[in-house]
Amino acid sequence: MQLPEPDAGILSRKDAIVARLAKAMPGGKVISAEAELRAYECDALTAYRCPPLAAVLPGSTGEVAAVLRACHEMGVPVVPRGAGTSLAGGALPTSDSVILGTARMTQVLDVNYPDRTITVQTGRTNLSVSGAVAEEGFFYAPDPSSQLACAIAGNIAMNSGGAHCLKYGVTTNNLLGVKMVLMDGTVLDLGGGYMDAGGFDLLGLVCGSEGQLGVVTEATLRILPKPEGARPVLMGYDSSETAGQVVSDIIKAGVLPVAIEFMDRPCIRACEAFAGAGYPDCEALLIVEVEGSEAEIDEQLGFIKQIAQRYDPVELREAGDAEEAGRIWLGRKSAFGAMGQIADYICLDGTIPVSELPRVLRRIGEMAEGYGLGVANVFHAGDGNMHPLILYNANDPGDLEKAEALGADILTLCVEAGGCLTGEHGVGVEKRDLMVRQFAPEDLEAQMAVKDVFDPKWLLNPAKVFPLDASAGHRVAAE
Repeated sequence: MQLPEPDAGILSRKDAIVARLAKAMPGGKVISAEAELRAYECDALTAYRCPPLAAVLPGSTGEVAAVLRACHEMGVPVVPRGAGTSLAGGALPTSDSVILGTARMTQVLDVNYPDRTITVQTGRTNLSVSGAVAEEGFFYAPDPSSQLACAIAGNIAMNSGGAHCLKYGVTTNNLLGVKMVLMDGTVLDLGGGYMDAGGFDLLGLVCGSEGQLGVVTEATLRILPKPEGARPVLMGYDSSETAGQVVSDIIKAGVLPVAIEFMDRPCIRACEAFAGAGYPDCEALLIVEVEGSEAEIDEQLGFIKQIAQRYDPVELREAGDAEEAGRIWLGRKSAFGAMGQIADYICLDGTIPVSELPRVLRRIGEMAEGYGLGVANVFHAGDGNMHPLILYNANDPGDLEKAEALGADILTLCVEAGGCLTGEHGVGVEKRDLMVRQFAPEDLEAQMAVKDVFDPKWLLNPAKVFPLDASAGHRVAAE
């Protein structure tokens, strides 16, 4: 993975840059000591590390604007950072960049229950948004696996989803408005507390833009009344292809579960050893959850179980109470931690049409065998958002590179199957050089032209998303 050569002129001016930032944002919110910067040298893609020039932790939109204005005038790149849970290197700094973190920006600014909205600073964690409205019987629907730690800022940057996105959608479907600061310090208000708010409809452009266009400091989010009830059913099958076909049949039948999660044998065994959830030892496991009144749940699960029975499940278990439901979900929610106990792994993120699940799962197994590596599959099957975990040994020379090559082939397979390179993790640096496998040169030029408008100097996260050779002309022209 290549990063642009750092600007020697910027590096030589570190003391002056830090002093200017401290003046723009006093109160010990600027970090410049080498030891302290180690905390910002990478995000959850830990294979790559690079300490930044400095890190700043503003507490308000005004402070963010002051920092960006100062960096803009000094020509210093800025890398926005939420909680650092990005699995695609979205917050990986360069040595001549300043990390702008949202960790201090955690306030709830407004709650409007009649209109079902909440406005928060974007450093607030995903799960704590639901926590802020839980007593009134509401919740925030997007629920990434990292929801205990991940920040709304990163959710917006990567358009994060989660287990319940099949019914409720991903971040873009639950984002109503933002306050965003451009690189020159200009503050924009986009959208608002209701559908079709005034002004240009730019929210779809901002959500998923990976910190390329501006820094989102405040967000107005849709909140929903908690459902009357929910119940999962667990299904075990003797092949991943069969489980994939069950998912496809459920979707084609017009049933809309709140979640359909998939795990294969390597993941099932790791999760069972880690959490003891009582999973069957089979090739593939599905967790399907529906919600509503008791009568609605019974009707939906009855129909889903009819589909499941057609494929001779190894096990078909419906939760009888809240404790059993919790155990069904226990292993799935422990999956990424469980896999980390048995091997190093790369967690990929690609999306495919649901109808392609059986074929793609079969090909992933064949490709993994060809590389001599293990792959565990755990993902949101309902919307085809796959998360293959490529297992390798970081202490074996060449193993990481082999895992990355397999990952590139799997993501290329997703594109060839009619899908795309990412569903919720983003492009970052991980998939940056694969963008040419999904987009023609003229497509990339159109996307980079949008960045030219919002960030003419290409100072915001400039080493991400676009292949470096494709973006070179834009980055040089901006200097």
